[in-house]
Amino acid sequence: MTDRIEREVRLKASRAEVWKVLADAQAFGEWFGVALQGKQFKVGSQIKGPITHPGYEHITWEVHIDRIEPDHLLSFLWHPYAIDPKVDYSHETPTRVVFQLQELAEGTLLRLVESGFDKIPATRRDEAYKMHCDGWDQQMINIGKYLEQKSLEPENRRSQALS
Repeated sequence: MTDRIEREVRLKASRAEVWKVLADAQAFGEWFGVALQGKQFKVGSQIKGPITHPGYEHITWEVHIDRIEPDHLLSFLWHPYAIDPKVDYSHETPTRVVFQLQELAEGTLLRLVESGFDKIPATRRDEAYKMHCDGWDQQMINIGKYLEQKSLEPENRRSQALS
């Protein structure tokens, strides 16, 4: 199946904590690797920012937020693996990325689905699919590490000790 990528990760954080790092553009950018200071995710908004991952700083990350269900779902459209600044990808059909949260007794299940690769031009479809498979594997690790780091910050340790 090459039209969609599906990933799941169990996170040791509440659904509210996971939602905050998904739906808050600055927090999202911190774990995802894109500078989004001052940006806000809202349905219908176009969000752009420079990628901060070494070797990709010349690329502008751009998405169209198409659906938000607070504490449950965030969805955006983008052009996958659009890394050549000399190419205009706007004529291509974008893929859809959907993050869904499910509360678990021991934390939160984050499900990710990126779909629509079959509509990407054949000349770049396989590479885009492969790069995004690898990329989503890393991003599932990144969000887990980010949440773990946030839970260890002094402010959070202090509030946990008081509860």
